Amino acid sequence: MSEDTKVHAELRESFGKGFARRLRAAGKIPAVIYGHGTEPVHVALPGHQVSLIIRRANALLELDIDGKEQLALVKDVQKDPVHQIIEHIDLLVVKKGEKVTIDVPVIVTGESAPGTIVNQDANTLSIEAEATHIPQNLEVSVEGLEEGAHITAADVKLPKGSTLLADPEVLVVAISVPAEQDLGEDDAAAESTEGAAEGEAAAEEAAAE
Repeated sequence: MSEDTKVHAELRESFGKGFARRLRAAGKIPAVIYGHGTEPVHVALPGHQVSLIIRRANALLELDIDGKEQLALVKDVQKDPVHQIIEHIDLLVVKKGEKVTIDVPVIVTGESAPGTIVNQDANTLSIEAEATHIPQNLEVSVEGLEEGAHITAADVKLPKGSTLLADPEVLVVAISVPAEQDLGEDDAAAESTEGAAEGEAAAEEAAAE
């Protein structure tokens, strides 16, 4: 755990949209902590700090709740659809050494062979990993790959201690060559030729008369 993930959480006993609105106005985020058969715990989190932390997928927080430490995984972030303000966060209780199921973003690196394009079919993969060693992303290199090459979930290298839960045959990346686009140039040329021929024929007829 790093220092930036240590968060002071304030217990809260007031609820409702009005109270939540006042919390957000004060720079705090309403959150609920649940899991491991415990009763849900409602807290208020420091808005700016937590907003920076949850930019990472599957962020893990080391909460200080009235002097008691608790690890919690960010499971859901609810945002205002218009202003993108964080309205509420759901946190899942986890323990050191425990394994959790998460969807991890897939990042494509490198350049495929000249003239080819990279088609990414899967943006995330479901894996099981230790709660304190969750990868931020899974890298897939397409460096130099030729047309027809493909990478499945089974080909993706996972961090030590992680297990693939997604279907191994799921297509992650495929390399192809862009299809040639018919811009109608051939048809236009044919029409132009036909038009010229018809014009010549009409001119010849007029001259004959």
